[in-house]
Amino acid sequence: RQRRAPDPRYHPDQRMIPRPLLRALLSGLVFSNAKAKRLAIRLTRWTGKSREYVHPKHLLPETEEQYWYLTHLDAGDRLLDVGCGNAMHTTKAARRCAGVVGVDRDPESLAVGFRSCRAQGITNARLVRVDVEEGLPFMSKRFDKILCLDLLEHVGKRDLLLGEIHRVLISGGLLLLSVPNRGTSWKRRLERAGLFSYSDPDHKIEYTLPELEEELGRNGFAIITLSPSVYDTPVVGLIDLAGSLSLGLYRRLSEVRRRLAARFPEENAGFYAVCAAR
Repeated sequence: RQRRAPDPRYHPDQRMIPRPLLRALLSGLVFSNAKAKRLAIRLTRWTGKSREYVHPKHLLPETEEQYWYLTHLDAGDRLLDVGCGNAMHTTKAARRCAGVVGVDRDPESLAVGFRSCRAQGITNARLVRVDVEEGLPFMSKRFDKILCLDLLEHVGKRDLLLGEIHRVLISGGLLLLSVPNRGTSWKRRLERAGLFSYSDPDHKIEYTLPELEEELGRNGFAIITLSPSVYDTPVVGLIDLAGSLSLGLYRRLSEVRRRLAARFPEENAGFYAVCAAR
């Protein structure tokens, strides 16, 4: 008897759980993760771990794995932090560089950044309010290196922004970039259930590696190295909550996630890319 070809829409999940129930369970988990992340940010302040509302990941010790971009900075660098937010990365980079400029369009985040710089005695960092989708208000070839961490996925005019980054970067300068990976098993499972699979509802895009390489290539950049981020998991909200209550536990869980990401690079939650301007 001739065997019927398998239905490409079928997945083993459907064998155990009816599709409507599976969709409801996954949707509930996504909602819970988003709420847990917001609660974790508040708990870091409510429990006295931070003076500001910040994610627990920003309170971990300054290690090469946690702050992968620091090893690529030199003492004489002029650095631009595009989409600096509350300047957590700006202040860390300022300790390694000659001078840092951070730009962001959110005045409340910049106000946190100003307070952080003042509290830490950082004098070589300048924060400027800029809508990066309208261009960068700097001379061409102004910076040696540029940070763009967890920003590009929020931007609609990405070609414009990458073109501006290329313009203000010196020839042969480095773009230190992090963006989310949409090809993990967890996100594909959400897609199969017909759910929004991006890790943040504000994301305009998430990338596969070929898509990222293509977008960077047409704007004058080539990826020269990739570093592992952390393993993508459906219980990320629970991990965030754990971190808001115990930074030691969060550090250990983050180390486990980094080891898993190094072992299974296709399951990295995001891409950490060192890109050279051509």
